[in-house]
Formats: sequence, structure tokens, C-alpha cells
Amino acid sequence: MEWLTKFPHMDDDRLRELKKLIDEGFRTFTRAYGDGIESFFEPLQFFLIQSERFMTRTPWPIILILVALIAWLGSRNWKIVAGCVGTLLAIGYFDMWDDTMKTISMIFVCTVLSIAIGIPIGIIMSRSDRVQNIVNPVLDVMQTMPSFVYLIPVVMLLGIGKVPGLIAVVIYAIPPMIRLTNLGIRLVDKDVLEAADAFGSSSWQKLKNVQMPLALPTIMAGINQTIMMALAMVVIASMIGVQGLGQPVLKAIANQYFTLGIFNGLAIVGIAIIFDRVSQAYGHRLQRHREIVHG
Repeated sequence: MEWLTKFPHMDDDRLRELKKLIDEGFRTFTRAYGDGIESFFEPLQFFLIQSERFMTRTPWPIILILVALIAWLGSRNWKIVAGCVGTLLAIGYFDMWDDTMKTISMIFVCTVLSIAIGIPIGIIMSRSDRVQNIVNPVLDVMQTMPSFVYLIPVVMLLGIGKVPGLIAVVIYAIPPMIRLTNLGIRLVDKDVLEAADAFGSSSWQKLKNVQMPLALPTIMAGINQTIMMALAMVVIASMIGVQGLGQPVLKAIANQYFTLGIFNGLAIVGIAIIFDRVSQAYGHRLQRHREIVHG
């Protein structure tokens, strides 16, 4: 009755050979194309380095003014502006300013990259059920795959550094951007699209002037979720060289420094709250504007 208690599986030698074959194939691919792939990502590395230099070398009062201005333009709420500035002042007072600026620069680049890739894919998905059926399982895998697994192929291809960490973060964080762009465009009222057709709008005009403006609150929700997931990946990405608040947390875990871990963890929470409140407030403003304009 052993077959009832022991699940039948591939022969151990064959399984070992299969794993070895896959590993060797990936190593061969890495040796053959690793340098070319690394060269392909050089513009991304330049963008990330320049963003980090701007955030770390700009005087802190100017950074605070910029954050306050962005928060005001997004929310038009003085309480949110005061909360953002107060959070950053507290972070700086506890000597976490430089690491915070590095983390914000990485999240900024990650968000820009996710928007640049995610919105076009979401638009294509919204126009074709077949593409949606193909892309959805890929997104399911991206969202459910353990975070550490992303680091293995990225490190094998590109080594340790900022760009591999950024790519891992984007892979982890981009699915909400794609899904909610697709959902927002598909939820646009068909009567509105029929009215646009009646006025002779082309497909591009409908997308630019009707579908995207009406889907913008949903797309903003996707951006919000992408930022939150990127921040959740910060500590894991620090394992492969991404600088910022994740590295002190990793150091605190390795050396059992309770206070160091808590302080930097709370700084990550503070950044997440800033991004969340501003983006949500902006999304609500867009929603109210849509309700006023379109009834």
C-alpha cells in the first residue's frame, strides 16, 4: 500500500538530469547574451543614477518644497501637505534622509518604467480578448511567484547592482498597472463610445479623448498599487545591491538590531503613506471631475 502514502514522482536521476540541463542551458544563455542584455539596460542605469544624484545632492529645503508642491497639486489639501512635510522632517531628524532619498529615486524610476510599459500593454489587452487571455496567466504568475525567485535569473544575467534590483522590483510591481489600465478602459460606458463613433472619431481619437480620460481614476489606482508593491520589494531588492532604506533593515535582520530595523521600517511606511495619500487624493479629484462633467 506504499503507493497510497508516497506520491509517484519522476525518477531521482532523471529529475536531477532535467534540473541540471535547465541550469546549464540558462548559464549558456547568460554567457552568450549577458553582455548584450547588460548594454541594453545602460540607459536605464543612467536614468536611475541621475535620479538618485538629484535626490541626494539637492539641498533638503528644496526637496521639502518640491514634495509640498507636488502634494498640493495632487490633493489640494493642506492637511496632506503638512503630513507629507512632517513625515519627511521626522525621517531626516532621525538621520535617514540619504537612504530615504535613494529609495524615493528608485521608486520614482520604477513607477515611470511601470507606467511606460504597463499602460500600452493594458491598452492592447482592452482591445483584444485573445491578448487578455494570453497576458492574464502571465500576470498571475508574476503576482504569485515568491519575491526571492525574481532575484535568481536577474542576478545570473546582470550580476549584483542597482539595475538588476530595479528590474526585479518592476517585474513584481507592474501587474496592477496592466490589469487596472485594461479594466478602466473596458469599463468605459458603451453609450459614450457610441456617441464618439457618431461624431466620426477615429480609434486613436476615442482612446485619447474618451477612453483614457474616463479610465484615468482607475489607472491612478493602478499607479498607487504599483508604488505600494514596489515599496514592499525594497528590502528584498537590497539583497542584490539596491541602496536605500532596505539595506539598514537587512543589516538589522542579520545582526538583530531591533531599533535600526524599526526606525528604517517606519521610514518605509512613511514614504508609502505619502505616496498613497497623494495618489488617492488625486484619483478622487479625477473621479469627482468625471462625475461633474459626465453626470
